[in-house]
Amino acid sequence: MVIEATAEDGRPIVGVGESDANPWIMRECVETFGTHVVGLGIKQMLLGENALEIERLWQKMYAGTYMNGRRGIVLHTMGAVEMALWDLKGKYYNKPSWQLLDRPARPEGKITPYASLQPEGVSTVSEYKEELCSWVGRAKQLGFKAGKCEVTLSGPYAHLGMTADDERITEIVAAARDEAGSPESFQIMVDVQYTWDDADRALKTLNQWADLGIFFCETPLPLDDLDGIAKLASASPVRIAFGEMQSHHSEFYDLFDRGGIQVGQPDVGRVGGLMEALKVCDMAAERDRIIVPHCWKTGKKTPFFAPFYTNTGSEQT
Repeated sequence: MVIEATAEDGRPIVGVGESDANPWIMRECVETFGTHVVGLGIKQMLLGENALEIERLWQKMYAGTYMNGRRGIVLHTMGAVEMALWDLKGKYYNKPSWQLLDRPARPEGKITPYASLQPEGVSTVSEYKEELCSWVGRAKQLGFKAGKCEVTLSGPYAHLGMTADDERITEIVAAARDEAGSPESFQIMVDVQYTWDDADRALKTLNQWADLGIFFCETPLPLDDLDGIAKLASASPVRIAFGEMQSHHSEFYDLFDRGGIQVGQPDVGRVGGLMEALKVCDMAAERDRIIVPHCWKTGKKTPFFAPFYTNTGSEQT
């Protein structure tokens, strides 16, 4: 869902933010009126506010939705709103958001973009493997040095309707590795999308990947199975990655400290916005963990707009 925040202080400025969450529910988080002083709607709290005071507005939204949210869809919506406010503020000052956040830029060449590769329109495991390998080859042709392969043959994300033994997962991953070449020339990450129901089953498969040079395995277990995640992260020859669904930086304490994951994946639109994502990055740096931000937005999905209006100064609109 795309959210527009419009400020008027002599000239209208529109900031744009987004989150990969249910747009109809997000719309209600914005539009609803409150029934309690800590159970308010987002538009209700922001109309007429100073759009440049983002940190204060975020805390106002968070405290004002204690009864409605604190986590989940309300935080996802707040992340989209906060993103829109940073975009608006950058346009107001004619500066990129990273400068306004007062964070140093990484040296050129230190960020490696990856291609997200997910087969569509196939009906058999063999077709799935062939399609994925073709996408790996295409990503290399386009100049990518890394790709995340979605290999989902079972579990809640098996949207293509296939059910296959875990051995077929390894078969597909090995084929993608062969297509990609060496890890030095092309890194492969694998997203199995919560496919396994326990750590022992997951570990049986991940042990087969020990020599394939896989950079990480994303979301191998149910999201709230922290004991299983900890068991898997401590024994797997492949790094374990989680974090796409987390809302609020505090949820990463569980993943890093109890779950022991090696890779954190905050999604800016879901975790609560840019400031929350940066808190997760700081947590990872303190623990010597890797951050690979999650992102799956309007490049794939049709926008659903929920505009609202605020201001950039004392004048209310």
